[in-house]
Amino acid sequence: MKLLIITSVSQFEKDVSKIFEKAEILVYSTSDIQGQKFFPSKTIQNNWFSAQRDSHDSKLYFAFTTEDKVEAIFKGVEAFNAEKSKSNPIKAIVLEIEKYIN
Repeated sequence: MKLLIITSVSQFEKDVSKIFEKAEILVYSTSDIQGQKFFPSKTIQNNWFSAQRDSHDSKLYFAFTTEDKVEAIFKGVEAFNAEKSKSNPIKAIVLEIEKYIN
């Protein structure tokens, strides 16, 4: 059993849903989150309306799944990022679950 966690900006919600569907992960959870991006003080002149950070509406997705479906998700995320999102890539991680109750 694996715990799959994905984060993305909210604009990619439909794209992430398609990635889940293609990987045959039909049950997953989501949560609205605020992504924060801090800027080094030397670039603050280019972004003087925000104090030193930007806030972005984002989504957190998670699912309990199997290794083969995780591989399908990672391939989908890599393909999406290479084709459509250089500046705000979808991020995915997987954690091993040692013990669980079903």
